[in-house]
Amino acid sequence: MCGRFTLTTSPVAFASLFDGIEFPEVVPRYNIAPTQDVLTIRVADDGRQIAPLMRWGLVPFWAKDLKIGARMINARGETVAEKPSFRNAFKSRRCLIPLDGFYEWKRDGKEKWPHYITRSDDQPFFAAGLWEKWKPKEQPDADPIYSCTIITTDANETMQPLHDRMPVILDQADFEMWTDPEFHERSTLEKLLAPCPAEDLKTVAVSKTVNKATNEVPGCIVPLADG
Repeated sequence: MCGRFTLTTSPVAFASLFDGIEFPEVVPRYNIAPTQDVLTIRVADDGRQIAPLMRWGLVPFWAKDLKIGARMINARGETVAEKPSFRNAFKSRRCLIPLDGFYEWKRDGKEKWPHYITRSDDQPFFAAGLWEKWKPKEQPDADPIYSCTIITTDANETMQPLHDRMPVILDQADFEMWTDPEFHERSTLEKLLAPCPAEDLKTVAVSKTVNKATNEVPGCIVPLADG
């Protein structure tokens, strides 16, 4: 799974990958947790690419309340096209979620130590995501809440010592197709939901500072040997 991640890179660094998008001002985030707002990239109703902030934890349009979102931070790539919570979004509400690293915990005896996973070249990357628009039925005039989830797949060889799942990391060549709400070829989309090459990622043990979601500090990503 992917339950915590970072985005310390300014969108200015990757804005050139997306023509015409106006990115919001965001501060460096070292410990992004479920139900918090995260930066996303998707196609708007008028066909423009936009970069809104969305609540992390997808809330299906049929949900009674927001609570379900806390359990919907990840969607399994193997079943995302069929699960009632995700299948409609998979058809036409796909998005990118930028990050520059994520955390997993490895058990060592009675303890679990956090590890920070990044690209081998230290560049930001883009996870495959889905998004939804929700509002309470009893408040039809309320502002809608936009939420999202990160799709996961089997872990590659780099990730396997830490966890059996990892985020789906998309190649730049697939960004346009993935976010295109008019593209519905299921088999082609599902082929993208595979682990990235093992050599693309690296891992490092970090301090337990990250264990507490309110610890939003650079110390979260400092290698353990340097902490």
